[in-house]
Amino acid sequence: MKILRAGIKHVDELAGLFNQYRVFYKKKPNVEACRCFLAERLENNQSIVFAAQASEGNLVGFTQLYQSYCSVELKPLVYLYDLFVEPSARRSGAAHALMEAARLYAVKQGADRLQLETAMDNVSAQALYEKLGYRRDTEFYTYHLLLAEPAA
Repeated sequence: MKILRAGIKHVDELAGLFNQYRVFYKKKPNVEACRCFLAERLENNQSIVFAAQASEGNLVGFTQLYQSYCSVELKPLVYLYDLFVEPSARRSGAAHALMEAARLYAVKQGADRLQLETAMDNVSAQALYEKLGYRRDTEFYTYHLLLAEPAA
């Protein structure tokens, strides 16, 4: 399994994986919207994408990172927002390799931490994260205000 930093030339292939990832989270399929979203992030240097490439040359997984800052620690942080490996490539080490690429990237950026969230029912992802040394937050709650909906 080879891990590469994806660029604009990988967008068409990544869009299919990104679409599968969104479908996993109960979103309607839309490969073209995924392609546009990824292209915009990459063209504007708004995200970092690492891709897992199988020995046959096709991409089988990806992780997308966003850089941010921790005001409390006065340091940068890296947010691992997306991680997906297509079902046929699971248990191949692709997710572990993508997570390691993300960790190394965060270290090189001088980040205080690599942060992520996952669905409460995504126990397989949780097992991987915990195996890699990630700790579940027990001090803070996460809140969201959906701006497309009227306020209560």
